[in-house]
Amino acid sequence: MSKKGFTLVELLVVIAIIGMLVGLLLPAVQQAREAARQMQCNNHLRQIGLAAMNFESSNRKLPSCGWWWYFTGDPDCGTGKNQPGGWTYQLLPYLEQDALYQLGADGKSNETSGDQMEGAKTRSEIPLPFWNCPSRRAPKAYKSSGAIYPVNANKISQGAKLDYVGNCGNTVAILDKPEKWDEAMGLNVTGWKETHGTATGVIFSRSEVTFGMIRDGTSNTYMFAEKYLDPTYYETYGDAQDNETAYIGADLDVLRVATSGTLPFQDRLSFSKDSSRMGSAHAGSFGAALCDASVQRISYNIDPQAHGCLGNRSDNTPFSLP
Repeated sequence: MSKKGFTLVELLVVIAIIGMLVGLLLPAVQQAREAARQMQCNNHLRQIGLAAMNFESSNRKLPSCGWWWYFTGDPDCGTGKNQPGGWTYQLLPYLEQDALYQLGADGKSNETSGDQMEGAKTRSEIPLPFWNCPSRRAPKAYKSSGAIYPVNANKISQGAKLDYVGNCGNTVAILDKPEKWDEAMGLNVTGWKETHGTATGVIFSRSEVTFGMIRDGTSNTYMFAEKYLDPTYYETYGDAQDNETAYIGADLDVLRVATSGTLPFQDRLSFSKDSSRMGSAHAGSFGAALCDASVQRISYNIDPQAHGCLGNRSDNTPFSLP
């Protein structure tokens, strides 16, 4: 009586067919996962954009980007020009993170204290999921090889990183650079040079941009976007434009330029020069939240003039996205 079974040749043919099917299926699975990550990234931008709209409704201006990277947020300093912390810090109450915003509150707006500096340190080390693109890196505290210390915070050895930036237009516009709290307060805040005549974007050093100043239209102007990074430095502090924590004041860590000469890039390995650009880890396009809080995918091949128009709040040449 004969026995039923597979021959070796038949077995090899079946294995080969299964291998081919897996080979065809795997790219489709990877594409589906990347599509899901891109959708999640868009949702992060939408959350941030809506928070900025709620901020504007309460304060009649968009969030400022604070002073500069020597300083982080202080809950006793209000908003706008008076607030040393950047736009990320100022949006915390509008992202259901008021407890994080209030860390270190001591009722003193013109001096630092031990409680305030320890609160700022603690805040800087706490990651939030909507600050990071899921295609790039996880929301966690990243360790630094050196000490990071804004002058109004205790020394920080690890901190939350940021993958989304404000649109500063043509410049971050840091015109005064005090390196100590007393020096900054010595300017009496109102003594700082004005930046609105220099920067063409909507969020920059000590900005107080209103919707009325966005003359090209809120649907024609970038507010937030993803930023370009060299993948070499995703989890380190080796990139000079990604070496601070999420809540600092005006710097290219939290702001990026949008002009016809600074086109967006997809992240490139070992290509860290000129990292003042927008961009992302995604293929084909990066995400941007416009000043009406709508979120768009922008091609890396966008026309240079169109990109510059979207970065400028009032150049009288509005460009409408399709």
